[in-house]
Amino acid sequence: MNGLQVVVNRETRRIADPASLLDLLGQLGLDPRTVVVELNREIVRRPRLAETPVAEGDTIELVHFVGGG
Repeated sequence: MNGLQVVVNRETRRIADPASLLDLLGQLGLDPRTVVVELNREIVRRPRLAETPVAEGDTIELVHFVGGG
């Protein structure tokens, strides 16, 4: 399979190339409103997800918000 090799939450994955962080969230089935994204140890704000490219070897951490009562 072609694409980019990246590390997402300490797990190596292959994703479609080219891809933005928003594309990655879509590939993973995640709602960008419920996830904080860290790219190479820097938090990327939600409005910048679509314009931030993912590159070969990037390390991405995704933190999910969990609601409760």
